[in-house]
Parts: sequence; C-alpha cells; structure tokens
Amino acid sequence: MHPLRRATPRRYLMCPPVHFDVTYAINPWMDPAKPVDVPLALAQWEDLRGRYRSLGHTVEQLAPRPGLPDMVFAANGATVVDGRVLGARFAFRERAPEAAAHLEWFRARGFAEVLEPVHVNEGEGDFAVTASYVLAGRGFRASPLSHGEAQEFFGRPVIGLDLVDPLFYHLDTALAVLDDTTDEVMYYPRAFSPGSREVLRRLFPDALTATDEDAAAMGLNAVSDGLNVLLPQEAAGLFGPLRDRGFTPIGIDLGELLKGGGSVKCCTQELRG
Repeated sequence: MHPLRRATPRRYLMCPPVHFDVTYAINPWMDPAKPVDVPLALAQWEDLRGRYRSLGHTVEQLAPRPGLPDMVFAANGATVVDGRVLGARFAFRERAPEAAAHLEWFRARGFAEVLEPVHVNEGEGDFAVTASYVLAGRGFRASPLSHGEAQEFFGRPVIGLDLVDPLFYHLDTALAVLDDTTDEVMYYPRAFSPGSREVLRRLFPDALTATDEDAAAMGLNAVSDGLNVLLPQEAAGLFGPLRDRGFTPIGIDLGELLKGGGSVKCCTQELRG
C-alpha cells in the first residue's frame, strides 16, 4: 500500500532553446550531422513550461546567450538546496561559459549564499536531492572531489554513485527522485557499478527500476512534484508502474531536444527553498 500522493508547488528555472543546435558531440546522443529544427524544439520546450504552470508551479526564465546551444539544459547550471546555490563547473570547454550565466542570474536575484565551485560538477545533472541525501553521480562528468565540496556546502550527506554506461553519462539520465519527502526514487540498475547498485538497493529497497527500453528512451530524465511525474512519452513502460504507486505520469515530447542528449529533467532546474 502506497501513501496518498500530494503535489507540492515547485519553483523551476528554465532557458528557452532559442540558440539550440548540435554543432559538437560531448555525449553519445549528439550527432552534428543530424539537422536540428529550432522552432520545433522551442514549441516542445514551451509545452513543457506550460505543463508546469498548469500544475501550479512557478517557472523562472534564464536568458539564452548566442554561442551556447546547450543552455536549454538548465539543470546543469547549478544545484539549489535550502536556498543555497552551488554553481557548476563544466567538464567541457564548449559549455564552460554557462556556469557564469547561471551565477549572474542567482546573484542578481538576491540569493545570498552562492558558491563558485573548485571541482567539476554539472549541477543537477549529477546531483539529485532526496529527503535524506544528496545523491551524486561520477564517472563521466563530475569529479569525485565535488562530492565533498557539496556536502560541506549543503550540510547534507552526499552519497557517491558510479556511472558505468556512457549512454547514461549524467545521474539524471539514470535516476529520478519521485518523492523528496519520503526518499522514493526510480532508477536504471545497469547504468551503475555493482557496488553502487547495492548501495541503491540498501537505501531505496522499494525503488521502481526501469527496463532497458524505458531507460534508452530517457525515461529516467523525469521531474516529479510528489504526485505528477513528467517524463518522456516514449518511456511508456514506466506509466503503469508509476500509476500503481499512486503517481500520475504525464508524457512529454521533447524529441528534438533529445538530439542534444537531454529531456525533461535536463531542461528543469529546481530552486529549492
């Protein structure tokens, strides 16, 4: 028997894909030879933003900048916990300037505790916040040293998890927090090392685990408000199990943005506290 679900209002930061393109390849999803339909990408993004607002959530907007085609993936720019902002330090030079754009946004809006990190982390790409922990991915982008930096800054236990499949290069492609008040998550076991799978099994024994097909459809790149779970519509195999647990799955089409290696969560940074 699963608890009665309740949505809680959220505040998100998003960046429209005005300059979205795939001109380089820094993850296996990206192919510069495939053309990008920017108007379609923008329409899909606007649909996601509209869904959030229709559910009662607040969506703030980060201004896109020319020459930074991946700014649409706003989750990578920072991690916010209890109103404290840990900035990003990107692994690839192509995205490096995005970090300053995010920090400028936070400082201009009065966030008092903002840390520019020493070690590489790509925001909520590799940090997932539950009620009890900050889960932290490593293996392809984030430095393991960023985990200690985050723990010291947030004052929350940080649990390191090793990613082993290049297709799931960020934690948010392999794991999603479903309820951040009860430590409920869903994840794809094969994206993690054997030791990390055992850690996840011990911490979250009742977690929903995804099939190969749903993981390959970027189904774990999802956003939940405690009741509604927005996820790629192609990950249809997750809809039934989510409903069985009392959640309301909402399928989203972000197929054009998937050409850049991101979907619902990648486009959505949560401003906690």
